[in-house]
Amino acid sequence: MLRLVLSLVLLDPTGIAEVPQRSVPVSRVLTPDGDRLGYAPVPRPFTGARRLTGVLVGHDPVSGTAVLCGGAVIGSRSRNLVLTAAHCLFHEGRPLQGLTFLPGYDQGRSRLGAWHAVRTWVPPRWRDGTYSPDLLPYDVGLVGVTRAKGEATLESVTGRGLRPLPTAKGTGLRGLELLGYPAGPRYPGSRMYRCLGDAVEGGADGPGVLVTHNCHAAAGGSGGPAVYGGAVAGVVSSSSPLGRAAGYTVLTRLGGPAFDRLLARADRSMRLMTRTPAPGLPQRSL
Repeated sequence: MLRLVLSLVLLDPTGIAEVPQRSVPVSRVLTPDGDRLGYAPVPRPFTGARRLTGVLVGHDPVSGTAVLCGGAVIGSRSRNLVLTAAHCLFHEGRPLQGLTFLPGYDQGRSRLGAWHAVRTWVPPRWRDGTYSPDLLPYDVGLVGVTRAKGEATLESVTGRGLRPLPTAKGTGLRGLELLGYPAGPRYPGSRMYRCLGDAVEGGADGPGVLVTHNCHAAAGGSGGPAVYGGAVAGVVSSSSPLGRAAGYTVLTRLGGPAFDRLLARADRSMRLMTRTPAPGLPQRSL
Protein backbone atom coordinates (compact mmCIF):
# COMPACT_ATOMS: atom_id res chain seq x y z
CA MET A 1 0.00 0.00 0.00
CA LEU A 2 1.35 3.41 -0.97
CA ARG A 3 1.88 5.82 1.88
CA LEU A 4 0.42 9.13 0.68
CA VAL A 5 2.48 12.22 1.45
CA LEU A 6 0.63 15.53 1.53
CA SER A 7 2.19 18.37 -0.42
CA LEU A 8 1.68 21.80 1.06
CA VAL A 9 2.37 23.18 -2.39
CA LEU A 10 -0.81 21.61 -3.77
CA LEU A 11 -2.89 22.25 -0.68
CA ASP A 12 -2.08 25.93 -1.10
CA PRO A 13 -2.54 26.50 -4.85
CA THR A 14 -0.93 29.95 -4.54
CA GLY A 15 2.36 28.48 -3.31
CA ILE A 16 5.50 28.37 -5.44
CA ALA A 17 8.17 25.82 -4.61
CA GLU A 18 11.76 27.07 -4.92
CA VAL A 19 13.20 23.56 -5.29
CA PRO A 20 14.75 21.68 -8.21
CA GLN A 21 11.93 20.44 -10.43
CA ARG A 22 13.55 17.26 -11.73
CA SER A 23 11.65 14.62 -9.84
CA VAL A 24 10.37 12.29 -12.59
CA PRO A 25 13.12 10.03 -13.96
CA VAL A 26 13.64 10.44 -17.70
CA SER A 27 12.60 6.85 -18.31
CA ARG A 28 9.20 7.54 -16.74
CA VAL A 29 8.33 10.71 -18.70
CA LEU A 30 5.67 9.64 -21.22
CA THR A 31 4.65 13.07 -22.54
CA PRO A 32 6.25 14.02 -25.88
CA ASP A 33 8.68 16.90 -25.19
CA GLY A 34 7.76 16.63 -21.51
CA ASP A 35 9.95 18.22 -18.86
CA ARG A 36 11.28 16.49 -15.75
CA LEU A 37 7.90 16.81 -14.03
CA GLY A 38 6.35 15.11 -17.05
CA TYR A 39 4.57 18.21 -18.39
CA ALA A 40 4.55 19.98 -21.76
CA PRO A 41 2.55 22.99 -23.05
CA VAL A 42 -0.74 22.15 -24.76
CA PRO A 43 -0.65 23.17 -28.45
CA ARG A 44 -3.25 25.62 -29.70
CA PRO A 45 -6.04 25.73 -30.71
CA PHE A 46 -7.69 23.94 -27.80
CA THR A 47 -10.16 21.24 -28.80
CA GLY A 48 -12.06 18.45 -27.07
CA ALA A 49 -11.31 18.12 -23.36
CA ARG A 50 -8.78 20.93 -23.57
CA ARG A 51 -11.47 23.38 -24.67
CA LEU A 52 -13.51 22.29 -21.64
CA THR A 53 -10.61 22.85 -19.23
CA GLY A 54 -9.83 26.19 -17.65
CA VAL A 55 -8.92 28.02 -14.48
CA LEU A 56 -11.04 28.58 -11.39
CA VAL A 57 -10.07 31.75 -9.54
CA GLY A 58 -11.30 33.07 -6.21
CA HIS A 59 -10.13 34.98 -3.16
CA ASP A 60 -10.10 34.72 0.60
CA PRO A 61 -11.42 38.04 1.98
CA VAL A 62 -9.82 37.43 5.38
CA SER A 63 -6.22 36.96 4.23
CA GLY A 64 -6.57 38.71 0.89
CA THR A 65 -5.11 35.62 -0.79
CA ALA A 66 -5.97 34.94 -4.43
CA VAL A 67 -6.30 31.27 -5.37
CA LEU A 68 -5.97 29.68 -8.82
CA CYS A 69 -6.84 26.07 -9.59
CA GLY A 70 -7.78 24.00 -12.58
CA GLY A 71 -11.30 22.93 -13.45
CA ALA A 72 -13.27 21.38 -16.30
CA VAL A 73 -16.83 21.37 -17.60
CA ILE A 74 -18.56 18.15 -16.59
CA GLY A 75 -21.59 16.95 -18.52
CA SER A 76 -24.94 17.47 -16.82
CA ARG A 77 -28.59 18.10 -17.63
CA SER A 78 -28.26 21.61 -16.22
CA ARG A 79 -25.25 22.22 -18.53
CA ASN A 80 -23.72 24.59 -15.98
CA LEU A 81 -21.39 22.51 -13.79
CA VAL A 82 -17.61 22.66 -13.31
CA LEU A 83 -15.54 19.85 -11.78
CA THR A 84 -12.55 20.67 -9.55
CA ALA A 85 -10.86 19.56 -6.32
CA ALA A 86 -12.68 20.23 -3.04
CA HIS A 87 -9.64 21.95 -1.55
CA CYS A 88 -9.72 24.45 -4.42
CA LEU A 89 -12.93 25.91 -2.98
CA PHE A 90 -11.38 26.82 0.38
CA HIS A 91 -8.40 28.63 1.84
CA GLU A 92 -7.32 27.82 5.39
CA GLY A 93 -10.74 26.25 5.94
CA ARG A 94 -12.70 29.29 4.72
CA PRO A 95 -14.92 29.15 1.60
CA LEU A 96 -13.52 31.28 -1.20
CA GLN A 97 -15.52 34.19 -2.54
CA GLY A 98 -15.87 35.58 -6.03
CA LEU A 99 -15.23 32.20 -7.66
CA THR A 100 -15.05 32.51 -11.44
CA PHE A 101 -14.42 29.85 -14.08
CA LEU A 102 -12.55 30.79 -17.27
CA PRO A 103 -12.82 27.91 -19.80
CA GLY A 104 -10.09 27.59 -22.39
CA TYR A 105 -7.98 30.11 -20.48
CA ASP A 106 -4.80 31.03 -22.36
CA GLN A 107 -2.25 33.73 -21.64
CA GLY A 108 -4.60 35.87 -19.60
CA ARG A 109 -7.62 35.53 -21.90
CA SER A 110 -10.73 33.37 -22.10
CA ARG A 111 -12.55 33.68 -25.39
CA LEU A 112 -15.35 31.55 -23.95
CA GLY A 113 -16.24 34.10 -21.30
CA ALA A 114 -16.18 34.37 -17.51
CA TRP A 115 -18.64 32.19 -15.62
CA HIS A 116 -19.45 33.14 -12.04
CA ALA A 117 -20.13 30.62 -9.30
CA VAL A 118 -23.55 30.70 -7.67
CA ARG A 119 -23.16 27.56 -5.59
CA THR A 120 -20.59 24.90 -4.67
CA TRP A 121 -20.78 21.30 -3.47
CA VAL A 122 -18.28 19.04 -1.72
CA PRO A 123 -18.79 15.56 -0.22
CA PRO A 124 -20.06 15.61 3.39
CA ARG A 125 -17.02 13.54 4.39
CA TRP A 126 -14.72 16.32 3.16
CA ARG A 127 -16.74 19.16 4.64
CA ASP A 128 -17.01 17.59 8.08
CA GLY A 129 -13.52 16.12 8.39
CA THR A 130 -10.17 17.41 9.58
CA TYR A 131 -7.87 17.30 6.58
CA SER A 132 -5.72 14.17 6.40
CA PRO A 133 -4.64 11.62 3.77
CA ASP A 134 -7.83 9.69 4.58
CA LEU A 135 -9.83 12.48 2.93
CA LEU A 136 -8.00 12.38 -0.41
CA PRO A 137 -10.60 10.00 -1.94
CA TYR A 138 -13.19 12.74 -1.27
CA ASP A 139 -11.18 15.71 -2.60
CA VAL A 140 -13.64 16.54 -5.37
CA GLY A 141 -15.92 19.53 -5.76
CA LEU A 142 -18.56 20.86 -8.14
CA VAL A 143 -19.29 24.47 -8.97
CA GLY A 144 -22.57 25.72 -10.43
CA VAL A 145 -21.98 28.70 -12.72
CA THR A 146 -23.93 31.26 -14.72
CA ARG A 147 -22.89 34.19 -16.87
CA ALA A 148 -25.87 36.51 -16.93
CA LYS A 149 -29.65 36.25 -16.73
CA GLY A 150 -31.09 34.92 -19.94
CA GLU A 151 -27.74 34.01 -21.52
CA ALA A 152 -26.61 30.66 -22.84
CA THR A 153 -25.54 27.77 -20.66
CA LEU A 154 -21.88 26.94 -20.15
CA GLU A 155 -22.05 23.80 -22.30
CA SER A 156 -23.73 25.66 -25.15
CA VAL A 157 -20.59 27.79 -25.36
CA THR A 158 -17.84 25.25 -24.61
CA GLY A 159 -19.42 22.16 -26.11
CA ARG A 160 -20.72 19.09 -24.32
CA GLY A 161 -19.12 18.56 -20.92
CA LEU A 162 -16.89 15.63 -20.04
CA ARG A 163 -18.54 12.35 -19.17
CA PRO A 164 -17.52 11.04 -15.74
CA LEU A 165 -15.76 7.68 -15.91
CA PRO A 166 -16.42 5.71 -12.72
CA THR A 167 -13.69 3.26 -11.78
CA ALA A 168 -13.80 0.74 -8.99
CA LYS A 169 -11.18 0.66 -6.27
CA GLY A 170 -8.17 -1.30 -7.48
CA THR A 171 -8.61 -0.27 -11.11
CA GLY A 172 -5.57 1.04 -12.98
CA LEU A 173 -5.66 3.18 -16.12
CA ARG A 174 -2.98 3.53 -18.81
CA GLY A 175 -2.67 6.66 -20.91
CA LEU A 176 -4.39 9.27 -18.73
CA GLU A 177 -3.93 12.91 -19.77
CA LEU A 178 -3.66 15.37 -16.88
CA LEU A 179 -4.54 18.96 -17.81
CA GLY A 180 -3.91 22.06 -15.73
CA TYR A 181 -2.16 25.37 -15.17
CA PRO A 182 0.97 24.80 -13.05
CA ALA A 183 2.68 27.83 -11.55
CA GLY A 184 6.25 28.19 -10.39
CA PRO A 185 9.78 29.09 -11.51
CA ARG A 186 9.34 27.27 -14.85
CA TYR A 187 5.60 27.67 -15.31
CA PRO A 188 3.68 30.90 -15.99
CA GLY A 189 0.37 29.84 -14.40
CA SER A 190 -1.41 31.28 -17.43
CA ARG A 191 -0.82 28.50 -19.95
CA MET A 192 -2.34 25.03 -20.13
CA TYR A 193 0.02 22.08 -19.70
CA ARG A 194 -0.52 18.35 -20.19
CA CYS A 195 1.04 15.23 -18.78
CA LEU A 196 0.54 11.65 -19.92
CA GLY A 197 0.61 9.05 -17.19
CA ASP A 198 -0.28 5.52 -16.23
CA ALA A 199 -2.18 5.35 -12.96
CA VAL A 200 -2.45 2.58 -10.36
CA GLU A 201 -4.47 2.15 -7.19
CA GLY A 202 -3.09 4.27 -4.37
CA GLY A 203 -4.37 2.15 -1.52
CA ALA A 204 -6.29 4.82 0.40
CA ASP A 205 -9.43 4.14 2.42
CA GLY A 206 -12.99 4.42 1.06
CA PRO A 207 -13.24 4.55 -2.75
CA GLY A 208 -9.44 4.76 -3.05
CA VAL A 209 -7.35 7.05 -5.23
CA LEU A 210 -5.33 6.80 -8.43
CA VAL A 211 -1.59 7.51 -8.41
CA THR A 212 0.70 8.21 -11.37
CA HIS A 213 4.50 8.17 -11.16
CA ASN A 214 4.82 9.70 -14.64
CA CYS A 215 3.52 13.13 -13.62
CA HIS A 216 4.45 15.35 -10.69
CA ALA A 217 1.92 18.17 -10.41
CA ALA A 218 3.11 21.55 -9.18
CA ALA A 219 1.20 24.36 -7.45
CA GLY A 220 -1.76 25.52 -9.52
CA GLY A 221 -2.28 22.08 -11.03
CA SER A 222 -4.83 21.06 -8.41
CA GLY A 223 -8.37 20.52 -9.66
CA GLY A 224 -7.38 19.82 -13.25
CA PRO A 225 -9.04 16.84 -14.97
CA ALA A 226 -7.48 13.44 -15.59
CA VAL A 227 -8.92 12.57 -19.01
CA TYR A 228 -9.25 9.05 -20.35
CA GLY A 229 -10.80 8.24 -23.72
CA GLY A 230 -12.81 11.45 -23.86
CA ALA A 231 -14.13 11.02 -20.31
CA VAL A 232 -12.86 12.31 -16.98
CA ALA A 233 -11.64 9.67 -14.55
CA GLY A 234 -10.50 11.94 -11.74
CA VAL A 235 -9.12 15.28 -10.62
CA VAL A 236 -5.63 16.25 -9.49
CA SER A 237 -5.69 16.27 -5.68
CA SER A 238 -2.15 16.28 -4.30
CA SER A 239 1.39 15.11 -4.89
CA SER A 240 4.60 14.21 -3.16
CA PRO A 241 6.81 17.22 -2.31
CA LEU A 242 8.61 18.58 -5.36
CA GLY A 243 11.97 17.89 -3.71
CA ARG A 244 11.28 14.16 -3.69
CA ALA A 245 13.66 12.21 -5.94
CA ALA A 246 10.87 10.14 -7.53
CA GLY A 247 7.69 12.16 -7.43
CA TYR A 248 4.08 11.19 -8.03
CA THR A 249 0.62 12.74 -8.31
CA VAL A 250 -2.53 11.66 -6.50
CA LEU A 251 -5.86 11.74 -8.35
CA THR A 252 -9.27 11.62 -6.70
CA ARG A 253 -11.23 9.08 -8.71
CA LEU A 254 -14.86 9.69 -9.69
CA GLY A 255 -16.11 6.20 -9.00
CA GLY A 256 -18.49 5.24 -6.23
CA PRO A 257 -21.91 6.27 -4.94
CA ALA A 258 -20.55 9.32 -3.05
CA PHE A 259 -19.64 11.13 -6.27
CA ASP A 260 -22.79 9.95 -8.03
CA ARG A 261 -24.91 11.48 -5.27
CA LEU A 262 -22.89 14.70 -5.33
CA LEU A 263 -23.31 15.11 -9.08
CA ALA A 264 -27.02 14.30 -9.01
CA ARG A 265 -27.64 16.77 -6.20
CA ALA A 266 -25.70 19.56 -7.88
CA ASP A 267 -27.37 18.96 -11.24
CA ARG A 268 -30.84 18.95 -9.71
CA SER A 269 -30.15 22.18 -7.82
CA MET A 270 -28.80 23.96 -10.89
CA ARG A 271 -31.75 22.88 -13.03
CA LEU A 272 -34.14 24.30 -10.45
CA MET A 273 -32.09 27.46 -10.18
CA THR A 274 -32.05 28.13 -13.91
CA ARG A 275 -35.82 27.63 -14.08
CA THR A 276 -36.26 30.18 -11.31
CA PRO A 277 -33.35 32.61 -11.60
CA ALA A 278 -32.17 34.13 -8.36
CA PRO A 279 -29.63 36.89 -9.08
CA GLY A 280 -27.19 37.51 -6.27
CA LEU A 281 -27.68 34.09 -4.66
CA PRO A 282 -24.83 33.67 -2.16
CA GLN A 283 -22.34 30.85 -2.55
CA ARG A 284 -22.46 28.00 -0.11
CA SER A 285 -20.99 24.55 0.17
CA LEU A 286 -23.21 21.54 0.74
